Amino acid sequence: MAHRIITQAVVVGARVFGRAFAEAYRQASASSKYAQSAAGSSSTSSNNFVSSGLTLDEACKILNVKPPQGGKANMEDVIERFKRLFDLNDPTKGGSFYLQSKILRARERIELEVREATEAAETEAELKKGWQPKVYKDR
Repeated sequence: MAHRIITQAVVVGARVFGRAFAEAYRQASASSKYAQSAAGSSSTSSNNFVSSGLTLDEACKILNVKPPQGGKANMEDVIERFKRLFDLNDPTKGGSFYLQSKILRARERIELEVREATEAAETEAELKKGWQPKVYKDR
């Protein structure tokens, strides 16, 4: 009798696990299809999502700064607003940890955008200049 109960428990457990796995796979598949279609419809890099899920526009609205124009932004203004808002939302002073994390992610997003634009400009300048290796004639 005990073997029958154990067998039923194993079969029911396997069935529940199988259904949960199938549902998780369906959700993951739908999520990846949605991400691909969203990435395909977005033609500019300024609207792409990063790991934090913030767009550049959202980050600029959170910190109340202008979006970087041509990869250049007033980073002193961004840092100043970040520090002020970050300190205002300190949980020990009655602020919100959620808002504090959003402010941090907004600053990181703007810095990422500026860094990517700077790196692209440096790469382009290096390509225009050409590769000039250092040659030591005394060797």
